[in-house]
Amino acid sequence: MPRVVDPVERRRELAEAVWRVIRRDGLEQASVRNVAREAGLSMGSLRHYFDSQSNLLAFALNMVIERIEQRISALDLQADPRLRAERVLAELLPMDAERQAENEVWLAFTARAQADPELRALRDRGYDVLHAGCRRLVQDLLGAGASTDDVDLQAERLHALVDGLAVHAATRPDRNGPERMAALVSRHLDDLA
Repeated sequence: MPRVVDPVERRRELAEAVWRVIRRDGLEQASVRNVAREAGLSMGSLRHYFDSQSNLLAFALNMVIERIEQRISALDLQADPRLRAERVLAELLPMDAERQAENEVWLAFTARAQADPELRALRDRGYDVLHAGCRRLVQDLLGAGASTDDVDLQAERLHALVDGLAVHAATRPDRNGPERMAALVSRHLDDLA
């Protein structure tokens, strides 16, 4: 009797195969053929789930966004805005192997998004979600009396800090490990609060 395959799970497995190929060999090697080989499937089987390389890559990128959103929504958020900000920001940064993989995949897709409209839309959505999240965290930290200009400026600074730490952690993990990132975020939040 043939094995019943859960199509949702299979799509996730294929996205994870994309991630492995990207992390090991680079985004340019994430062809349908290489991803199918990585997943242990034929190209025809892969095409049953994704009709093009662009759709496959878009799904893999979207999975990064969804996983981060799921982790944040599962947090037991603190009433204290400072602690809440620290916990949320820790989910965005490559503090462990899972988040490091997400970060490396996200950064690999960033350049490709310049030439691929579907990836660009996903990249822009991720950027907008991150910026809005930084703005909410800053608004909570500064309180209701803060001016819109102050909130906007500090949200930009926080967003830039998170982005910069993510890039630094990917390019120089030996100098930008979890402890250092946590210390820099903590210092920045102390300055805000």
